[in-house]
Amino acid sequence: MPPEKRPDSTRRSERSRTAILTAARELVSEVGYAKLTIEAIAARAGVGKQTIYRWWSSKGAVVFDSILALSEGEDGIALPDTGDLEADLKTVLRATAAEFADAEFEAPIRALHTEIINDPELAATYREKMEAPMREAKKQRLRSAQTAGQLDADADLDLVLDFLYAPLTQRWLTRSGPLDDAFADALVEATLRAFPA
Repeated sequence: MPPEKRPDSTRRSERSRTAILTAARELVSEVGYAKLTIEAIAARAGVGKQTIYRWWSSKGAVVFDSILALSEGEDGIALPDTGDLEADLKTVLRATAAEFADAEFEAPIRALHTEIINDPELAATYREKMEAPMREAKKQRLRSAQTAGQLDADADLDLVLDFLYAPLTQRWLTRSGPLDDAFADALVEATLRAFPA
């Protein structure tokens, strides 16, 4: 008679974690952040709420990890580098605008930004795990453009990124205009005029 197998707790934990993160993303899109509760996430995921509190300190932390999980398994962050800075930036900014305009993606991101305003610990985690790696990948692409003579060699790259992304973020936050390819392209063109090689 074969020895009795014990359940693999790591597999069960990963299955629960995935179910919780999926439930959080779905619910925040369906009911909004204000009405989202740990109890509802637990019920949708089929776990006890104590399981959620064992891994996360707040619903904001769960929502953050649910968004972060979307990029799990990717081999680092890299922007396209075809040798044509304008084309590459337009590709990236168009994709960013499309994500912001996508209702399914927008709800959890908007919820996360709302919570970041009120939760310094979550804000620090966001900067460390999401914003800093993304910003560094963008700066790496801009450094490549500086080396290739496609961007002002003395440009402050943080300023270039703020110039490029701040208007997009502002329009998204205030819902003041369309987030489309034309707007993305105009931002890239204006940025490259402001920091010519």
